[in-house]
Amino acid sequence: MGACWAAFGGIIITTNPPGPLMDSVTRAWLILAHAYLSVDELRELDSQYGEATEIAALPSSALQEAGLSHDKVAAITSPDEDRLSAALAWLDHEWHHLVTYGDENYPEMLTQIPGPPLLLFVNGDVDALHLPSLAIVGSRNPTRGGVRNAVEFSRYLARSGFVIVSGLAEGIDTAAHRGALDVGGKTVAFLGHGIDRVYPASNRDLAHLVSGGGALLSEYPLGTRPLRHHFPERNRLISGLSLGTLVVEAARQSGSLITARLASEQGREVFALPGSIHNPLARGCHALIRQGAKLVETASDILGELAPLGHHMMQASAEPAAVKKESPGTDEDYVQLRRLLSHDPVGIDELVGQSSLTIDQLSSMLLILELHGEVESLSGGRYTLSG
Repeated sequence: MGACWAAFGGIIITTNPPGPLMDSVTRAWLILAHAYLSVDELRELDSQYGEATEIAALPSSALQEAGLSHDKVAAITSPDEDRLSAALAWLDHEWHHLVTYGDENYPEMLTQIPGPPLLLFVNGDVDALHLPSLAIVGSRNPTRGGVRNAVEFSRYLARSGFVIVSGLAEGIDTAAHRGALDVGGKTVAFLGHGIDRVYPASNRDLAHLVSGGGALLSEYPLGTRPLRHHFPERNRLISGLSLGTLVVEAARQSGSLITARLASEQGREVFALPGSIHNPLARGCHALIRQGAKLVETASDILGELAPLGHHMMQASAEPAAVKKESPGTDEDYVQLRRLLSHDPVGIDELVGQSSLTIDQLSSMLLILELHGEVESLSGGRYTLSG
């Protein structure tokens, strides 16, 4: 990671400082993570005692007075040195990062949710955490049609500039990750275990591809096994990082409905693909639609809802390196599209007729131009140059 400084409640930490300082600060955060300290508990301790290094050095009496459980006190005052050494060794890799609460690399979207993670272990591109994202989730045992839909929606939205977020599970998660990778897009996976493990093992190769085309993320310390209750817990991060969540095939008792519920509670958009009344895996989606989720039939339905939010997100960011992208300027297709646009509104059907581009290509390109502030979308599927 680059040498970048960040502040939390008066704490100044660095994600990649040199020498002993790095070891002491990182060690302190790892101790707090191994104790499963919550952000609320960190805030309380910070208000009394200061930065992470001071909190990690507190005596048991002070930690008990702060209301920490016996197990958390023991984990802080008698840390597992072998686990700490293993974590520090893991962090020595160029693409392995530790992003702590309050760090400038910590995703703004996750600061807005109840129960934000104390920190994230990241294998891959930290910048991907700051781009507009869409979660795609669904059944672990989908139909072939469900897999096809997940792949196609993921490809379209990834081409349109969205990071695809999912959980690396079999089925729809796998299809969503692969769809983004197919078109050179970015995808991130939240894991329900330590980042040094892969579950299911059948997705080991996919995990490698995801870390190279986005990032693997976990709030759990290294070595943490994939326990059943971890997966519903991590679902809040899948929905929390994303502007919206798309559910593709889910039974009534599917864990994907938990993700959708969390998305709604977090104030995010919820989308659902309808299916046959004879398909049990459509019943969860139909239930979501009855509860107010937005029925979508095409990926452009989602783009229409999320493009303004994505534009606002990029404008409101403090210009992390992730969003300092040059607007596509020299590509022949973009040159052709710009020639057709003016300050007079024009419909996408008219643009199709005047260009050699398909409606899918135009929708994707117009969204990217909108995210860069070059184009404004109007009602009725019309577009005009900004300014």
